[in-house]
Amino acid sequence: MAATISSPPTVSLKLMIDPKSNRLLFAEAGKDFVDFLFYIMSLPVGTVMKLLGEQGTVGCIGNIYGSIENLDDSYILSAPEKEMLLKPMLTNYLPNAAFLLPSLQSSTHTNLYKCRSRSCLNVAIVPDSRCPTNGHNSGIHNSMYQNLTFVNPTYNDPNSVDDGGFVEGGVPYMIMDDLSVTPMSAKSIITLLNEFDVKDVGCLEEKVIAVGVNECVELLRASMQESKAVLSAVFLVKKESFIKSERIH
Repeated sequence: MAATISSPPTVSLKLMIDPKSNRLLFAEAGKDFVDFLFYIMSLPVGTVMKLLGEQGTVGCIGNIYGSIENLDDSYILSAPEKEMLLKPMLTNYLPNAAFLLPSLQSSTHTNLYKCRSRSCLNVAIVPDSRCPTNGHNSGIHNSMYQNLTFVNPTYNDPNSVDDGGFVEGGVPYMIMDDLSVTPMSAKSIITLLNEFDVKDVGCLEEKVIAVGVNECVELLRASMQESKAVLSAVFLVKKESFIKSERIH
């Protein structure tokens, strides 16, 4: 029996477009897409550069990353320090938004370590590190070896069915072309249409697109450039990515 090949995960994004001016007014998204946008803020710069590296980096920051990557190890004080710069440390708290980016090969840690002293509040991510408080003493106190397990945040609401992330589910969100995010409401839509001087709502078009890993990498890249039309730059020029297009009645 042939193995079943699963499709890459995607989320839906609904674009609202004024065809007369060929302008994106806003996008409607759910929790999954907004969680992805907010998750970007938790990524270290080195991780972002690694994600964008295969398709070109952004600005001069990419030159710094390339310099570290190409610098001979004889000029680096220690191999772990070079690894730390190229693959920055991430905690193990990765919301569901992480699946919309390529597999992150950054160093992750699930444990913390401390020395034997009960009063010491120092922690380390590398076992057997020297304790800065008790390291001057002889004996076992100077070694941070006792394991402290890293615990993900929990929610106090026992009735919550939310599966993590950053924002509430079951709520539509309005995403502007510059990636500004606000909860969607009838008032916010009317205000926006007035700002864009849209007279005939019936002429507006919806385009529902599937957003996957490739699109999210492009969004990440575009968001780091000097542009206030990120969604337009990524989606409006890629007609083949549209999965549905219909006029608003």
